[in-house]
Amino acid sequence: MTRRIVVWAGVLAALFAVGWWVGRSSATAPSDLYQNLDVFVEVLQKVQQNYVDAVEPQALIDAATRGMLRDLDPFSQFLDPRSWDNLKAATQGSFGGIGIVVTVRDNFPTVISPIEGGPAWTLGLRPGDMIVKIDGQSSAGLQVEEVANRLRGPAGSRVTITVRGEGEPEDRDYEITREIIVTRSVPYAFVLEGRTGYLRLANFSENSGSEVRAAMARLESQGASRLVLDLRANPGGLLDQAVDVVEQFVKPGTLVVFTRGRSKGQDNRYYSAEKHPQLSWPLVVLVNEGSASASEIVAGTLQDLDRALVVGENSFGKGSVQSVYPLRGRDAALKLTTALYYTPSGRSIHRAANDRPLTRVSASPEGLEDQAGDDEIPVPARPDTTPPPMFRTAAGRMVQGGGGVRPDVVVAPDSMPPVVRRLETRALPLRFANRWVNAHRAGSAGAAGESPWNAFVDFLRSENVDFRAEEFERERPALDRALRRELARRSGGDGAAARVALEGDPVFARAVEILSRSRSPREVFTVADASARASGR
Repeated sequence: MTRRIVVWAGVLAALFAVGWWVGRSSATAPSDLYQNLDVFVEVLQKVQQNYVDAVEPQALIDAATRGMLRDLDPFSQFLDPRSWDNLKAATQGSFGGIGIVVTVRDNFPTVISPIEGGPAWTLGLRPGDMIVKIDGQSSAGLQVEEVANRLRGPAGSRVTITVRGEGEPEDRDYEITREIIVTRSVPYAFVLEGRTGYLRLANFSENSGSEVRAAMARLESQGASRLVLDLRANPGGLLDQAVDVVEQFVKPGTLVVFTRGRSKGQDNRYYSAEKHPQLSWPLVVLVNEGSASASEIVAGTLQDLDRALVVGENSFGKGSVQSVYPLRGRDAALKLTTALYYTPSGRSIHRAANDRPLTRVSASPEGLEDQAGDDEIPVPARPDTTPPPMFRTAAGRMVQGGGGVRPDVVVAPDSMPPVVRRLETRALPLRFANRWVNAHRAGSAGAAGESPWNAFVDFLRSENVDFRAEEFERERPALDRALRRELARRSGGDGAAARVALEGDPVFARAVEILSRSRSPREVFTVADASARASGR
């Protein structure tokens, strides 16, 4: 068995190497290319004829294709049928399923939240519900993608799930009819005190621009006159939707972004065409190291045009454009980097190539990655010591290119206190909120007048949480906020939870502070500069 594994690994390594060689030889003479292809065919033939076990040729070819692409860049990929379907679902913002955002906790898939209006929402699935069986089979040990494959299916088909609720004595069975689930790029938007609107843009799919447009109209009708646009942890997506979002804030005919590639067909310029853009609201855009691709187009362009103040941390630095090419005769496709994009000042925000790692999304609608066009969420790259090129905005401010979008106002998020971190890692605030709400629903036997805080402390003791009294008291504001956040989620959904979470967000607080003193779009820059001088930043 060991010998078989070693031989198999050697064959795959050879195929990866041949794939890389073929890819690298694309700039050589056609005869060299064909000679390399002959080598590939010969290796494939010998494997089929002589390998100790029978092998599937298609699997070998797919592996070689992946090998050819892996040395190009992290975003060029071979999309097998499953990945291809996931990408199409992500860009279209819809799929057949039961409508839940799920992650894995304690070895079981666990509901983060049901998608409002979906089948799971209608039947009463709740955050924190643990899915212990799917169609009668245990779900223990399943990864998010495996859960997605079991829960998704054609609209009208059925799936039975067994759910274990926090603090409930018996499991519950749900037979659910799948429907077309529409995911939202704007999960929530609301108006805070001081006429400040908050709009969370989570990804870029086919309807992102129209969702932002509708959210802006709602915020204006509710009295908003300034805006925080939150792009943190938004991994990007469709280029045209990034343009659609930007043009809602800039004059018609403004250059939004342009692309340059190796082939002429990849050189394009995109101009705003919005007839009635919102030009009078002061605007702050929030970014962090998880803001990538289309998010960086929006942030970088609004920064270049002096239309928005960018606040937060350096963005990721993915300034490349991917094109998708369906493959003839197969339900598969090639996603290939074909161009770089540039903001109006002429800067590229693309980070220089290095061995930065990537990690998959862990919580998403039935496993669907929470982005369109980039099927992985980036984590911070190693710092680049090369001095970045500098560019001027429309008003002459200096901004840097390369390595992502650098905020005009750098604000790091607060680190999570130790006790809070231990509780959040075990999802104890969410679990307690589920237990509390289950015990205090109409007709239940919950104790009248019982304090959620005291009950929460008792719950933590029952879960053997190790903490010192003085440590617990010091962190009480953050603990109280975590508790209120999850109780709010149960009563009012993700938007209500977000309102509570923002209370302890220093990046958001800085944005609101600047906006509250700004009466016009240009004043966000003067207010930020004055604040920086006053504080010595």
